[in-house]
Amino acid sequence: MTLSLPIGPEANELINRDPLALLIGMVLDQQVPMEKAFSSPYVLAQRLGHAPDARELAGYDPEALVALFAQPPALHRFPKAMAARVQEVCRSLVDRYDGDAARLWSDAADGRELLSRIADLPGFGKQKAQIFLALLGKRFGVTPAGWREAAGGYGDPDAHRSVADVIDAESLRRVREYKQQMKAAAKAKSAEA
Repeated sequence: MTLSLPIGPEANELINRDPLALLIGMVLDQQVPMEKAFSSPYVLAQRLGHAPDARELAGYDPEALVALFAQPPALHRFPKAMAARVQEVCRSLVDRYDGDAARLWSDAADGRELLSRIADLPGFGKQKAQIFLALLGKRFGVTPAGWREAAGGYGDPDAHRSVADVIDAESLRRVREYKQQMKAAAKAKSAEA
């Protein structure tokens, strides 16, 4: 199992083989198209001259890291904020998992513990943590006991709700439709209030 997004083959290959690149893609997956978020770790690797490393990014000069993120084309719509967020996540990985992103999930006892570990990362609320848990389970075979339940609706094998469900152009279209429906429902609900 792997993730196959409509991004360049090199970017897909990096996020499939490098746990930190995958995690960085998930960190960046907000307020930009998922293709942008998950291709940016590859662009970052090109700018660094090697795959991202949690220890290096945790200790990187913050202004220099912002410059890497802001260099055209910017890695995110909000390069300063997201450079800081990636650095915070990397610091957390260094502090808790010896800088090894895969340790975030490799020894979790069950789905609930894994969800808790993900949700403890800077910038990961419950929904984002559930999406990443579903992504790990559905596309990377990380399936501790109870992972689907912990992932909530995102763990549903027939769902088309998030990046965890994208396997081709049709599934991407269905995920986008779902997201548009959720935005419209939220907008309608706030208009009623």
